[in-house]
Amino acid sequence: MKKWIVFLVLFVIVIIGISIKVYYSSVEPVKAAEKKAVALANKKIQISEVQDFHIYNGLETVNVIEGKNNKGEKIIVWIPDKSKKVYVQKAKNGISKDEAVQKLLQEKNPKKIISVRLGMEKNIPLWEIYYRSENNLINYYYVHFETGEWLKKIENL
Repeated sequence: MKKWIVFLVLFVIVIIGISIKVYYSSVEPVKAAEKKAVALANKKIQISEVQDFHIYNGLETVNVIEGKNNKGEKIIVWIPDKSKKVYVQKAKNGISKDEAVQKLLQEKNPKKIISVRLGMEKNIPLWEIYYRSENNLINYYYVHFETGEWLKKIENL
């Protein structure tokens, strides 16, 4: 009986160790991309605080940083992977996440909004809204960051 308990405890410890290793291995590339993107962005504008970082995968891969500059203003930085050109906008110069969602709700009746995030396609900053429709199909709705106008939609996937 004691052998089974020792075996079970060792098995649980090994599983936990493997899970931790897998987690850190999967997060490492994103952390490296964030570090690289922040370094590139700091060459153009000083970022005093990084509040959010994500990688947008649309027509091309774009690193998006949300943070604050030295003056304490909220800024958004887009860095396309291919060109490495840095695009910076003050958050107040575009629509908010809530305003982008309101644009979707004026036109559609989503069952569940899964995510809302910033991205860029063809050098146009945008909000990507990923949602499920009433028939449980996947949909994407894209809103121009600066004007709040609808750009495109991908429906019923």
